[in-house]
Amino acid sequence: MKSPLKYYKKHSKIYGEEVRKLTNTMTLFSMYRLAVFLLTVFGVYMAFSQWQVVLSIAVIGIVVFTLLLSKYTDFKTKKALHKALVTINEDEIKVASGDFHNRDKGLEFQDPNHFYSFDIDLFGRGSFFQFINRTTLKEGSQKLADALKSNDIKDITLRQEAIKELGDKIEWRQQYAATSSLVHVETPEKQIIHWLQNHKPFLPKAMTWMPLVFSILTLVIIGGTVLKLIPTPEFIGYWLLLGLAITGRYLKKINVLASNTDKVRDTFRQYALLLDLIENETFSSELLKQKQQQIQSNDKKASLIFKEFSKSLDALDNRNNMIGAIFGNGYFLTDLKNSYRIEQWIKQHANKVADWFDVVTFFDAYNSLGNYTFNHPDFVFPEIKNNEAVIKAEQLGHPLIHKEKRVDSDVIITNEQFFILTGANMAGKSTFLRTVSLHIVMANVGLPVCAKSSEYSPVKLITSMRTSDSLTDESSYFFSELTRLKYIVDAIQKEPYFIVLDEILKGTNSTDKAIGSRKFVEKLVASNATGIIATHDLSLCEIEQELEDVKNYYFDAEIVNDELYFDYKLKQGVCQNMNASFLLKKMGIV
Repeated sequence: MKSPLKYYKKHSKIYGEEVRKLTNTMTLFSMYRLAVFLLTVFGVYMAFSQWQVVLSIAVIGIVVFTLLLSKYTDFKTKKALHKALVTINEDEIKVASGDFHNRDKGLEFQDPNHFYSFDIDLFGRGSFFQFINRTTLKEGSQKLADALKSNDIKDITLRQEAIKELGDKIEWRQQYAATSSLVHVETPEKQIIHWLQNHKPFLPKAMTWMPLVFSILTLVIIGGTVLKLIPTPEFIGYWLLLGLAITGRYLKKINVLASNTDKVRDTFRQYALLLDLIENETFSSELLKQKQQQIQSNDKKASLIFKEFSKSLDALDNRNNMIGAIFGNGYFLTDLKNSYRIEQWIKQHANKVADWFDVVTFFDAYNSLGNYTFNHPDFVFPEIKNNEAVIKAEQLGHPLIHKEKRVDSDVIITNEQFFILTGANMAGKSTFLRTVSLHIVMANVGLPVCAKSSEYSPVKLITSMRTSDSLTDESSYFFSELTRLKYIVDAIQKEPYFIVLDEILKGTNSTDKAIGSRKFVEKLVASNATGIIATHDLSLCEIEQELEDVKNYYFDAEIVNDELYFDYKLKQGVCQNMNASFLLKKMGIV
């Protein structure tokens, strides 16, 4: 079996060594640049009286200096990428040791009214999202959260194949994640798409040829002035003013366009690199090939289209240079040329950008799922079946509990069967409920589950495990719980759900709770519902004798040598050993 930890330790060293080499190379090229600069200055000084030689030395010096600067920039980019790769591998080593609680908690995705996410600790400190999330883009985090909350039981096999393939593409995933981590998005994708789709062109079609014709005339006038073919040298100044006047007519709208483009330049430049990685990779799973086809254009690759746009945005940004702005616009109408090029790009591609952005964020999100798969080679992809057993899992465990401490259970829950789960405090009931719930969520997403084997008949999940009162909504704890139970009853009337309940009707007295809980479970069973309810009310277990579809299971606790002992094993039957009074006495409370 492959060892993810060995891979991360090995490649952390490899990429770290590459960073050191690139640092040394950059230092060397900095010295080369300094030497070229000093030699150029010295050469100009020594040949100062011979302007032809001075010009030659200056031109050669500038060219060599520029080439060295370009190489230095390339090395700097490579160093940043390799530093990101070092960080990725070091982070995985930390997570493997259990150090992940400082990562993004995904609190903005919490929703108490969701089908299950609030109850099963999908988000928050120590949550499944915090453990699995490796996204680098805000939109990617949103897409990952949406996938975990989707409750989608269609096309699970397609997602499994895609996640499995990405799990095996460890080097490609890390290259993508490292490149993506260097993206500094100033403007959210939605705002960029809204701007592109609602931009109103302001330049006439004449701008197709006007800047070119004006530039040619400028060169003719300059040449004529130098050769003294134009008798009035001041004419070149008048021509400059004419160019500025033509540009000035559209200056206000060009300024607005430049303001918008300045906020998106880096996004398009970096996304071009991500699109290039997607386009040049070979995928075999159907879902990944569909995403790859989504960024294909009739004549050009999406990455090239983004690069072209990025260059046009950079060209317009050069207007911030005062000298370039005056002479560029006065003699060559550069703002008009660059703005018209940008508007034409928007006109041609604005409606496709959303699809291209979607693919970038899809891979950002799915890389987290592939990474999770790679990190857990001992987990299994559920075998998707449509049979009697909703879940038939061997050695099912909670994926966030380390395998050295985890106690696994064999679980078989058939369709329209309801478990009543009893047990002592801290014996493992709530953990088991979250284990089964996570199995369903992970299986629906397409992830491997923490089990030796699993057969799964896809079903949507709905839970009521954690209810709170609300001062804002002026609702009591009990009313909030009733509202949640009503939500569940309404939902199962429309389509089947797997229901997970933990100690319902806690906000009322024991007798009323026992009667209400019994009636509610009977109603669920009569509705052909499937699920589990955990309870301390042993009277609820009597329903097993009356209804064939109800089964009793329990987690036990024993007192051994005046110490409480838990084996955390699921057993069939009703728990007889409760421990509240023992714990009160043991802790000196009573």
